[in-house]
Amino acid sequence: MARMTDEEADALDELLTKTTPKLTNIPGVFAQQRNLLDSLDPVAANYILTIAETAHQTPAQIIGEMVRERIAAAGT
Repeated sequence: MARMTDEEADALDELLTKTTPKLTNIPGVFAQQRNLLDSLDPVAANYILTIAETAHQTPAQIIGEMVRERIAAAGT
C-alpha cells in the first residue's frame, strides 16, 4: 500500500481542516445496508444481522453467500 509523504499528509490535513465537505443525496454504505434489510421481513433481517455480526461480515456478504449456495444446490 502506498504511503503519503509528510508534505502530502500536511496538505490533506489542511484541506480537511479548512473546508467543509459537500453532502450529496447518494446513500452511504450504512444506508444501503439498511435499505437492503428493510426489504426483508423482521425475522429474516434479524437472522441475517446476527449471522453477519458473528461472521464479521456485512449483511450483503451473507445474503450473497446464501444466494450462491442456493444456486449451487439448484445446479446439482
